[in-house]
Amino acid sequence: MNSAFVIQLAASAAAVAALVALAAWARIARPAEALDEAVARRLFAEEFPDHPVETVWLAGDGALARAGGLALVLTRLGDGYVARHLPWDQALASPFKDGRLRLDLRDAAAPRARLSLSDWPPREAV
Repeated sequence: MNSAFVIQLAASAAAVAALVALAAWARIARPAEALDEAVARRLFAEEFPDHPVETVWLAGDGALARAGGLALVLTRLGDGYVARHLPWDQALASPFKDGRLRLDLRDAAAPRARLSLSDWPPREAV
């Protein structure tokens, strides 16, 4: 081995280490916005501007809202929230077990959502 090879190998190793460090630093998740009713309504309004929200139910890991015949869902994914919708009747019929509501969203990107709610369906929603 000559010295040029050793220098090139060391420089390449340093560059790879720097890129790994940069990738590790860049993946630091930012804290998600605390989800209260005002924030949930704002996110629903941004994602579904044509569907006025009637009622919002907050969960520990997202939110559910009724907008006419639709159930609007915010569920936590990564460092933010994903918004989806499904028919209201389907949301009412979704299985609720051990304080978790399981919503089948029928979406390849987010096939189901699980929300922690105190009870389901709420009396005012039926």
